[in-house]
Amino acid sequence: METIELGVEPRDKAGKGAMRTLRRAGKVPAVLYGAQRATVHVAVDGKEFEAKVGMIEGTHLIRLTSPAADLGGRLVLVKEVQRHPVTRALLHTDLYEVDVTAKIKLRVPLHFVGRAEGVELGGILQPIRREVEVLCLPTEIPDYLEIDVTALGIHDAVHISDLKPPAGVEIPFDTDEALVTVLPPVVEEVKVAAEPEVVEGAAAAPAPADAAAKPEAAKPAKPEGTKAAS
Repeated sequence: METIELGVEPRDKAGKGAMRTLRRAGKVPAVLYGAQRATVHVAVDGKEFEAKVGMIEGTHLIRLTSPAADLGGRLVLVKEVQRHPVTRALLHTDLYEVDVTAKIKLRVPLHFVGRAEGVELGGILQPIRREVEVLCLPTEIPDYLEIDVTALGIHDAVHISDLKPPAGVEIPFDTDEALVTVLPPVVEEVKVAAEPEVVEGAAAAPAPADAAAKPEAAKPAKPEGTKAAS
């Protein structure tokens, strides 16, 4: 794998105020530590970090360059990156110094290639895991592991034990989990409306009665001045 070079510089001041000043200058606070090293507070150039490390996939070995003699030449991995929750701006990073003679565990991404036979039949390719844990030397970290899904039919799956890692890379696991499968096609259920049941010989329902009452016939008016018969 390719080794990335990244510049770092020592920083003396800690605290929120000092880190805000550092970020305004385009720098990002970081810590450098390792199994056999004391923790060192350093700073990296934000633009350089994003261009070389922040936008690439997987875990990569990084060689530090620095004006400080005790920092230059160290080989590290990025262990953690903190970003602003809204702007996604880089806020802080942890750099872990590795021993190139000792194997380490880390996760590498999975790449699925080919078009599955089950997909040709209408199935759906369903990745279950996007990365897998490997054990290897820091100088042998693969950029990714490739899985050819071409032969997968519907309900078929590729498991961890099916992977073929490159030389020097082991894939330890306790459970042989599925990594990708092909799901059957989704069939929409068509609901048919039930026809109303007709009962033979049933009498037709009577028409509803007129709710408005007929007006009473008006009586003829009695002429004025007419006397009643005695």
